[in-house]
Amino acid sequence: MSELPVEFVGSFPDPLVRLDPALPEVAFIGRSNVGKSSLLNTLVGRPGLARVSGTPGKTTLLNAFRLPRLYLIDLPGYGFARAGKAARAGYRTLITRYLMERPTLAGVVWLLDVRHDPSKDDLEIQDLLIESGRPVLAVLTKADKLTRTTGLSRTCDIAVALGLPQSQVQLTSIKSRQGMTELAESILETVGGPP
Repeated sequence: MSELPVEFVGSFPDPLVRLDPALPEVAFIGRSNVGKSSLLNTLVGRPGLARVSGTPGKTTLLNAFRLPRLYLIDLPGYGFARAGKAARAGYRTLITRYLMERPTLAGVVWLLDVRHDPSKDDLEIQDLLIESGRPVLAVLTKADKLTRTTGLSRTCDIAVALGLPQSQVQLTSIKSRQGMTELAESILETVGGPP
């Protein structure tokens, strides 16, 4: 996926905004500090494409990136304690409506930090993902922070905690690029094969 042309389409407050042309979409969702934007940039090989900030919670809109055959959608992070109650409710409404009502949503990449057990917020999002009925791939970030053995053990532990088969959980690192090729293949498979 890193050799394909990709362009930023725009940021939208409306979860049902029409993108032209209509193409399958793969959404990225995760806690505010899990590294969604950094992972997107690494995945497509374009540093700076998705805005990365030292302060969690900067993604507040639906951000769309177009590849030849699909869109990658960066959704607002959840669980950001410093955002006001109204702002958090707004993010949650956008995420919920996008996941439940978006006709072009082909699948969801759900990012979780491999170092931590799923939080209350993660489990609430899992309930929403299950309710949406969309294909979900749990992607564990920050594998470079752990030894290989510990990373594999944590992957198994998190899969069990979430009730997911191992095939639905992938371990990644943006620093070492671990798992990026497999993630790109999984995304392309979700939308029907190679670009």
